[in-house]
Amino acid sequence: MELRAVKGMNDILPDEIGRWQRLEAIFRRTVELYGYREVRTPIVEPTQLFVRSIGEATDVVEKEMYSFQRHDNELTLRPEGTAGAARAYLEHKIHAREPVSRWYYLGPMFRGERPAKGRYRQFYQAGAELYGEAGPLCDAEMIDMLARFLQQLGIEQVEVLVNSLGGPATRLRYRQALLDFFTPRSAQLSEDSQRRLEKNPLRILDSKSPHDQALCAEAPSILDVLDDEDRAHFDGLLAHLDALKTPYRVDPRLVRGLDYYTRTLFELRGTGGELGAQNALGGGGRYDRMIGELHGPETPCIGFALGLERLLLAMAPAPETSPGWVYVAPLGAEAQREALRLASELRSAGIEARVDGRGQKLNRMLPRASNSGARFCVIVGEGELARGVVALKDLQAHAQEEPPRAQLVQRLREILGGEATR
Repeated sequence: MELRAVKGMNDILPDEIGRWQRLEAIFRRTVELYGYREVRTPIVEPTQLFVRSIGEATDVVEKEMYSFQRHDNELTLRPEGTAGAARAYLEHKIHAREPVSRWYYLGPMFRGERPAKGRYRQFYQAGAELYGEAGPLCDAEMIDMLARFLQQLGIEQVEVLVNSLGGPATRLRYRQALLDFFTPRSAQLSEDSQRRLEKNPLRILDSKSPHDQALCAEAPSILDVLDDEDRAHFDGLLAHLDALKTPYRVDPRLVRGLDYYTRTLFELRGTGGELGAQNALGGGGRYDRMIGELHGPETPCIGFALGLERLLLAMAPAPETSPGWVYVAPLGAEAQREALRLASELRSAGIEARVDGRGQKLNRMLPRASNSGARFCVIVGEGELARGVVALKDLQAHAQEEPPRAQLVQRLREILGGEATR
């Protein structure tokens, strides 16, 4: 039997990881400029955490979670990051220690949905949560932060969609308006949407069925039933986005697949790179009721999540910035010991070095050095040891010199420093 990775769960190999690390570094740098600090929560959480926070009538809870029982505990591999962060915020009583908290996270999530381009069963998300501010100023700032982040990734064709789901009273009115509209037309709905009509009619607006989408285009708009407070919050959001000069489009049909959202809702879509039809890069919104529903104090919250695989498909190729690394080729037993010391010095100076320990002749090592991707090859043999030098080959410039052994680090710095100033 050939052992392979589970379908929809992919290996990320060393030749791919550089793009991931660049993406993660830009994300960390961006959100930390806004005062966010990293939180790391467990991959496994109690199943009830997601049932209570995400909602029983969502596709995630009904069909997509990886749940299991262990020692009489009902457990689930986390399908998203917000619920676990909220649980940590509440469990550690963060609300009692600071009035406003800004957290971010990066890590794997798990959903048992059908794999597609940019959509996997083990996938990676970056996200952020802000606790303690009711907005709409912080809502607009978070949306602007996301737009700036995507811009830094080189993703140019980004559309920002915004909507409001209102508070509990607005949602009840809108739920009834949707029931009144869709019930006489239920026979025209897809099977999934007929089921959603009974449990959560707002989710019909998120259907991917062309027949459902055609009906949704004629459905009532939630913006027509906002109460005065919800309307003021939404108008404030748009005014702040205008002040930030953040381009956006109001989409009254925008909903998201999780039940915990209230008021501000947003999504960022891209059309560049290799995205294809899967053009949603990420999104989020306000979830002011979640902490209270988890038996904590009423706490205003807003957050977002981004799919890293989607971002990798959309982001521009990175310029090659690495100065390269050093391939150390020792000839003989004594040279091997010297090569180890030399490589240690290079690493202490911040220069990557790898020693070829296979003990073969130079005519075998040089082709390996050329094919390895190394920038430099340092040859240490009996002759070099006797003369107190090393042979330094610049594999990129096709040049060779023999600097004194004690001056190798300095010489490499001179070469690389000179290139940086050109």
